[in-house]
Amino acid sequence: MKIAIGSDHVGFELKPVIIDYLKELGHEVKDFGTFSNERTDYPIYGQKVAEKVASKEFDLGIVICGTGVGISLAANKVPGIRAVVCSEPYTAKLSREHNNTNILAFGSRVVGPDLAKMIVKEWLSASFFGGRHARRVDELKAIEDQNTDEFEEIRKSTSDKYIDKG
Repeated sequence: MKIAIGSDHVGFELKPVIIDYLKELGHEVKDFGTFSNERTDYPIYGQKVAEKVASKEFDLGIVICGTGVGISLAANKVPGIRAVVCSEPYTAKLSREHNNTNILAFGSRVVGPDLAKMIVKEWLSASFFGGRHARRVDELKAIEDQNTDEFEEIRKSTSDKYIDKG
């Protein structure tokens, strides 16, 4: 899998740990900055990673700041992105299974290297369930597109696409 990664200056020290771990797991990784611990703004790197994921140039993204919140907010401003902030593995897993998240965010002031690796592993190991969850993701897309007609169409749909298969 191709994974884009980025951080602000606060996440800078944790980022290489995660890059090395992703490579150990067999993933291709590209770092979109920052490249020093000099103070910088998290929206820059949240946007860079999100644009690479939204364009499908990369399969998934990981972003790191102090709490994960700010950089995830920036990533979520890019259409097509569903970034989640996680400080434990269970939420990371369910975010992929239920919400088909495509960017994982966490905070270097909140989680240490070992916990961050556990979060990454659970997130990458999970896959989207589809079914009733697909309806919800499609509804999110309609909200993102500001298309209330489409939202209502999806909400009322009886399509097999929205039926759980297991």
